[in-house]
Amino acid sequence: MTTFVDRVELHVAAGSGGHGCASVHREKFKPLGGPDGGNGGRGGDVILTVDQSVTTLLDYHHSPHRKATNGKPGEGGNRSGKDGQDLVLPVPDGTVVLDKAGNVLADLVGHGTSYVAAQGGRGGLGNAALASARRKAPGFALLGEPGDLRDVVLELKTVADVALVGYPSAGKSSLISVLSAAKPKIADYPFTTLVPNLGVVTAGSTVYTIADVPGLIPGASQGKGLGLEFLRHVERCSVLVHVLDTATLESDRDPASDLDIIEEELRQYGGLDNRPRIVVLNKIDVPDGKDLAEMVRPDLEARGYRVFEVSAVAHMGLKELSYALAEIVAQSRAAKPKEEATRIVIRPKAVDDTGFTVTQEADGLFRVRGEKPERWVRQTDFNNDEAVGYLADRLNRLGVEAELMKAGARGGDGVAIGPEDNAVVFDWEPSVTAGAEMLGRRGEDHRLEGERPAAQRRKDRQAERDEAQQEFDDFEPF
Repeated sequence: MTTFVDRVELHVAAGSGGHGCASVHREKFKPLGGPDGGNGGRGGDVILTVDQSVTTLLDYHHSPHRKATNGKPGEGGNRSGKDGQDLVLPVPDGTVVLDKAGNVLADLVGHGTSYVAAQGGRGGLGNAALASARRKAPGFALLGEPGDLRDVVLELKTVADVALVGYPSAGKSSLISVLSAAKPKIADYPFTTLVPNLGVVTAGSTVYTIADVPGLIPGASQGKGLGLEFLRHVERCSVLVHVLDTATLESDRDPASDLDIIEEELRQYGGLDNRPRIVVLNKIDVPDGKDLAEMVRPDLEARGYRVFEVSAVAHMGLKELSYALAEIVAQSRAAKPKEEATRIVIRPKAVDDTGFTVTQEADGLFRVRGEKPERWVRQTDFNNDEAVGYLADRLNRLGVEAELMKAGARGGDGVAIGPEDNAVVFDWEPSVTAGAEMLGRRGEDHRLEGERPAAQRRKDRQAERDEAQQEFDDFEPF
């Protein structure tokens, strides 16, 4: 049973943000200490990071569900909640991240390369952060946002410079074992190799990696044998090496026909037409193999292939092959454009971009979609009237009410904010002033009003009127 896994479906859940705290500072002789509720902590992200010590996706095959920690809620005394801890998942070099539809989300190549697979939710603001000159004592706080829930597919594509392809038992494992320090399993029966083997070769000043692809047979690109599972491992290579068996015991096979069949499978798989090819005639240590190699070599060279006669067992012709591969790899590396320094691309929004859209659906429901409105709804405690009023004010300032009027919405029409599977639906009533202004005077907390004597409340209001009158008297026109 093999322990190599190169494709898994991963279910990741980021941490949710902590709720903000609605608290009033209380101290002896200071009944009106003001709001002191802290903010909630941010939820942890789920991050995929390339780790050179990881070579398989086996851990995620056995444990496909991964979750980051949640942020802690805020507390009184202006104490913010602790952020959730990020969950860092190590993946092999060459891992491709896709969504369920097969769209590529990230291609992770190079040690330390990372991708945020699921983003943690924001922490909710406490009432201390929501206080303002007009809202001096908010009696509510914002809820923390839920973290992202995503299903992603991880595919491993081996990062190698040279890929060995060919029929089972053509000698690919033997060849990689003598060219490098790799020690793959070698036996005299087909499909001995069940996983791609990777080795490092040094030829002069060039160091390159070499990998073999197990189990290519006719129909591999359609799923026969093991080829379809492992053909993806040759996509990143710089050169393809056809390893042809010149000492096969099967009467219906010969090196030329084997080459044609494997080339057809590569063509049907696609994306490899521009890779240079080299042909290796293996097992020339066998007398019949040497004769057959000399017979087919002129025909293969006439097709434009560079041909090398080798014996992995007798270590014949290996040096010439190794240096020829190093030359091609060096040329391929030189032809690649140099990586530029990371640049930050700024894409400003259009001046007429409101950040949300209002559409009317077939059933007459008006749906509001946008990052801000949907986030604000998720952070609202609908059991608190003041929090609902605050949401109404924010939506009104954003221009949602004006856009609903332009779209033809009338009083009593249904309005939904958010996606279909998780939307808040309410009956819309247009108003000139919205939300908290309709619930009471801004900046007043009825809990605090009850603690002050009536005479003190009248005195405070008179002081406010006197201050406003003084500002009017001191005003000097230009």
